[in-house]
Order: sequence, then C-alpha cells, then structure tokens
Amino acid sequence: MRILITGGAGFIGSHLCDRLLAEGHTVIAMDNLITGSTANLQHLAGRDDFTFVKHNVTNYIYIEGSLDAVLHFASPASPIDYLQLPIPTLKVGSVGSLNSLGLAKAKGARYLLASTSEIYGDPLEHPQKETYWGNVDPVGPRGVYDEAKRFAEAMTMAYHRFHGVDTRIVRIFNTYGPRMRLNDGRVVPNFVAQALRGEPLTVYGDGAQTRSFCYVSDLVDGIVRLLGSGEHDPVNLGNPRELTVLEFAKVINRITPNTAGIVFEPKRIQGDPQQRQPDITRARQILGWEPKVPLEAGLQQTIEYFRGRV
Repeated sequence: MRILITGGAGFIGSHLCDRLLAEGHTVIAMDNLITGSTANLQHLAGRDDFTFVKHNVTNYIYIEGSLDAVLHFASPASPIDYLQLPIPTLKVGSVGSLNSLGLAKAKGARYLLASTSEIYGDPLEHPQKETYWGNVDPVGPRGVYDEAKRFAEAMTMAYHRFHGVDTRIVRIFNTYGPRMRLNDGRVVPNFVAQALRGEPLTVYGDGAQTRSFCYVSDLVDGIVRLLGSGEHDPVNLGNPRELTVLEFAKVINRITPNTAGIVFEPKRIQGDPQQRQPDITRARQILGWEPKVPLEAGLQQTIEYFRGRV
C-alpha cells in the first residue's frame, strides 16, 4: 500500500513508519515539526519507498498520485505541549482532521484516526470501556486536547456514515519507548531523566493517581492490526496493568539504579486524571491483540535510549 502518516516525525508516528516500511508498504511521513523531529526519521533517509514532507495539516493537503491509507497522528500529545500550544492543538484536531479526512475521501483511501484515552477525561468508570462517554471539562486547560480529539472522533464517524469513508479510530493509552522527547513533560521521560542525573524523582500530588504503560512496539502492532481490520467503532489500545505513579517511580529508581529517592510537589495541572486503565476486551476479541512486552523490559530499552541524551 501507499500510506500517508501525518505526525510521521513524532514518537509514535516514526515507529509506525518503521513498521509499515518493514511490511513492504510505501510511506509518506508528513509533519510540521512543531513537536516532531526529523532525527526520528534520519535512519530512513535515501530510501526509495519513503518520503518526508514538511507541512502543517491545518492547511490544505496535496499528495500527488494514489493513496491507499491515511493515518492521522498529527497533534501535540503531552500536557506541556498542549498548554503551550492550545490553539494549534485545537486546530490540528479539528481542521487537520477535516483536511486529512477530505484527502482520504478524495483518494478512496482507508482512514485511521489516532485518538486518545484523554477523551474519557477524569473517568468515573474504571477501567474504561469504549462505550464510556467520559467526564471531560471542556473549558479547563486540558480541554483543548480532550475536546479536539472528541471532535475528531465525531468528524471521523460523520465521514464514515455520510460519505462512506472506510474509517478506524484507535484510542491510545499511555505509551512509552525510544524517541519520546526528553522534555515533553510526561511521567516516563521526566522520571528517567531525573534518575539518570541522580536526582530525586518528582511526584506531583500524593502519587496515588494511576497509569497503565504500553510499550511502543505493542501499540504499533495493535494499530497495524486495526488498520487491516474491518472495525469502524473506537478500539482501546493500551496495557491494562495499572500502577500508581508512586509505584512507577520506585520501579524507575530500582532499574536505573538511582538512590536519590522521591520528592513530592503540588499538582501542576488542573484536571489531571486520577485513574487511567484501558479495558482491552474489544482489542482482544476483534484484533487478537494484547500487549506482550513486560514493563521492565520496555523500560530498559527506553532508559538506554535516554542515557545518551541526558
């Protein structure tokens, strides 16, 4: 297939490029580099089956020739990013989704939207099933990301129902691995960077909030399976193993090893979800998918990646 990946220079997008190229597809990666980096794609330079296009998808998207699939992964994805870039975050989820869906419609291409567990907000249901409608504050600081993705899902389903576009929606839960940005503000790079510097790990709040961490290769495998499926409704992809942030900090300190301990500071961001755990029953049933990489094995790979960058 000939496949366009928006956000292709980002953390997940670049790993998707690798996987799809390895399967024999031709890949076009599109990114405006607002949070992505060409360093993530440097190893693909010069390949005949790979093209990088610097472009902002909130502007009209032109691709010459046929396309078999459009994967829309363009968006700031960490709280620091979307708090600093609130309007670009809203635009890429709305106008960017509209433009990429329009391209898929014009090319007769399959379309896959990268949505997020953040559409569930600070959930009142635990674990979160795809049928849960969420508990989102539309005017809080996180609303620019949460509501952009919720709008993108609604737009995707409208194009499927009204225009017959062959769509997919993946709801991505916390994912980690090599090529995460060291300063993106998320818990994995924060903790790993502090541990490698021999500093105490900073836990915001009491650390009782929970997260579920999925290694990037597992996530990409689920995305590729979803792309090849006939499923149009949203599908959760993530690791159902739930840890408190405090437990996770202790794991990082043990693996690195870091003897500086842990410090507690007040919460930084209003509306930070207290619980995050996917129900992956549908992924198991529809895709035959579940994560395979153990947390500590994935963290070892991630720590080695960051070791030369701290």
